[in-house]
Amino acid sequence: QVQLVESGGGLVQPGGSLRLSCVASGFTFSRYAMKWYRQAPGKQREWVASIGSIGNTNYADSVKGRFTISRENAENTIYLQMNSLKPDDTAVYYCNSYYRADYWGQGTQVTVSS
Repeated sequence: QVQLVESGGGLVQPGGSLRLSCVASGFTFSRYAMKWYRQAPGKQREWVASIGSIGNTNYADSVKGRFTISRENAENTIYLQMNSLKPDDTAVYYCNSYYRADYWGQGTQVTVSS
């Protein structure tokens, strides 16, 4: 029932920006906190940002000040605005919900390279 569809990734030069989207379905979206994770080759999946059901946000130190998470409950969508991108941001980005933390989408690839 749960479906998470990430999109918006691509190839961008250092210092550039991307906006990722995650469209969720199969649960009452507005009731649950949502999170963004990322996983680079050879590394563990790491938490990037979260947004609560009331809109409170938290960020990993590595992205704080550069990334912004937001949600549009009417669209069952969360976003990740990524600015000042660095090569270390290269990873597959995934969204996740507290409703079913074991459900993951296919992710969207972000590559930061000149």
